[in-house]
Amino acid sequence: MNLILFNTAAEAEVIAANDPRAKHIREVLRLGVGDPIYVGVVDGVRGLGKIVESLPGGGVRLDVAWEKNPPITHPIRLLVGVPRPQTARRVLFDAACLGVMGLDFFQAEKGEPSYAKSKLWSTDEWRERLWQGAEQGFATQLPPVQHFKDLAAALEDRKSLAGGIEECFALDVYEGVDQLSALNTNTDTPTTLAIGAERGWSAKERDQLRAAGFQLASLGERVLRTESACQCGVSVLLAGWGRM
Repeated sequence: MNLILFNTAAEAEVIAANDPRAKHIREVLRLGVGDPIYVGVVDGVRGLGKIVESLPGGGVRLDVAWEKNPPITHPIRLLVGVPRPQTARRVLFDAACLGVMGLDFFQAEKGEPSYAKSKLWSTDEWRERLWQGAEQGFATQLPPVQHFKDLAAALEDRKSLAGGIEECFALDVYEGVDQLSALNTNTDTPTTLAIGAERGWSAKERDQLRAAGFQLASLGERVLRTESACQCGVSVLLAGWGRM
């Protein structure tokens, strides 16, 4: 990890011996008194800490120089048909790492309903994946996650997000005539990027997307896995904005 996240600034300055992060600092990073380490507060600021004391049992005390402003997120929302749990874990991690502003999952017509009942969603595991992605990305923000019963419900909720000023693209290797990179022309405009279920969009869903103002776009002629489409699609948008 490239920084260690905490819920509060106080937690970051005194890390108890029984905290797994203290063990990580000692045994994985192999840091000791005098060594620097980056820390952050979830959805807050980031700072450069210096280990100033080893506490009894293996805890550590840090002196942290906090930055004035938190790292930024990018104005991209991902709208994704609920994938199988192992795929969703990668999507969550990559989305937080890349810095998207939100993740909306919907039950797609061609999706598998049982995926939404996985323990990934019924426990805090989904949040842990966001947490790990943010640490990897040297950031502090965990993008909000929402779930919708179907695409229509997700599109209805989306109407109020950007006050009507928003770019909307749906990745579709079959009917997306234009490349996403060619369509993405408005620098820093809030953007929703939709990725269908692992079996693709239904005809009804394509009609719903078009009616909601989405442009069907492609990333090329290859059929990508859901996690690859999310990662590549966001990367194309960021590259177009000069954010990579």
